[in-house]
Amino acid sequence: MDMTGPADRIELFNLRSASMRAFHMAWLAFFLCFFAWFGVAPLMPIIREELNLTKDQIAWCLIGSVSITIIARLIIGYVCDRFGPRKAYAALLIVGAIPIMGIGLAHDFTSFLVLRTLIGVIGAGFVITQYHTSVMFSSKAVGMANATTAGWGNFGGGATQIAMPFMLSGCMLLGFSQAVGWRLCMVAVGLMCWLMAYAYYRLTQDLPDGVTIRKSSGGVGLFRVCRDPRVWVLFIAYAACFGTELTMKNFLVLYYVDHFDVFRTMDTLTATKYAGMLAALFGGTNLFARTLGGWLSDRFGARDELAGRVCWLFFSLLGCGSALMVFSRMGTVPTAVAAMLLVSISTQMACGATFGVVPFLNRKGLGAVSGIVGAGGNLGAVAAGFLFKVQGVSWPNAILFLGMAVTVCSFTSFGVTAFAPAARDQSAVIGEPAAVT
Repeated sequence: MDMTGPADRIELFNLRSASMRAFHMAWLAFFLCFFAWFGVAPLMPIIREELNLTKDQIAWCLIGSVSITIIARLIIGYVCDRFGPRKAYAALLIVGAIPIMGIGLAHDFTSFLVLRTLIGVIGAGFVITQYHTSVMFSSKAVGMANATTAGWGNFGGGATQIAMPFMLSGCMLLGFSQAVGWRLCMVAVGLMCWLMAYAYYRLTQDLPDGVTIRKSSGGVGLFRVCRDPRVWVLFIAYAACFGTELTMKNFLVLYYVDHFDVFRTMDTLTATKYAGMLAALFGGTNLFARTLGGWLSDRFGARDELAGRVCWLFFSLLGCGSALMVFSRMGTVPTAVAAMLLVSISTQMACGATFGVVPFLNRKGLGAVSGIVGAGGNLGAVAAGFLFKVQGVSWPNAILFLGMAVTVCSFTSFGVTAFAPAARDQSAVIGEPAAVT
């Protein structure tokens, strides 16, 4: 492995390499971002009782938690292009920790919604993660590197489903009430974000050769990127797959608690713990499924270049939509869990496949491309959130309609190759991923 240039492969235990240090710090930081972002999701049955939240209000909380991330991801891509991923990540973690700890002050629906929405800013860490690994790895490994760091980071959304209810139980064993306990859990998570900010700034560098990314006219690059239709095709693809992931992680615990009789015989805290363990299985597939999606993208790309990567993106999205429709029809816990795992695996592979294409669209505007495509995932989750708000539409039927929409979106993937000749930015040449200077 070249110690001063982009890495050609992933060597997990080689911490002397700047590329591998960035790899590990990127997924660890994003793991914590995701853990914090969805920290209150597994506690919603308890918070719902305390704050007397209605189904409509819960849906607004889901929408709020992902809506602000759209703006944050667009901005953070521009920040990466101008100031580099090291400073961007440290700043995001410091700022993002404030509403995470502040949600402990929520006392009604309005205050909870505002703070739940502001927490979504930290979800922009995904863009920095993908940016950093894209400049640290060559075309031989960039798909797998992007997918693995994102997948292992996304596992934070599964880990929190198990960890937060047990952290709450620990607080209660120390004598705190449920109302105080869940608030203390969020304060602890916010403090961990501050520690991670310091570690990321100290242990990483912007580029493999140690050069710091120079400020440039990033605004011009952003406008050029926005004129490339291929970017918006990937925006739609990521809206379909990552939008599905965010939606599932936000409501799975409530879905199990409310729709299966076995949980209705338990008290709220016990039902939350067991439902959280089932929901955690959804996030658990991040440990391998997104990596698999990126690895397959690299393999398809080695055979047919961009066309191969796009073909794989189509099949993975089609699998995601089909699995969602199957999950919506399951009426028992075992069959629901099995179908949920199919949804999760196909969703993660589609996410990995999407960002297996991203580094090859525009050499000079990598941050902008990553930010726009990443924001698409959150817009998809917002759209799904409104679907779950529709009066008269049950949650199982909402999932069915979501699966249909994802299936339709899978066919738009071919627009990446269809629009390639019309791309206006001639620096967007397929070959090596973007190298930022």
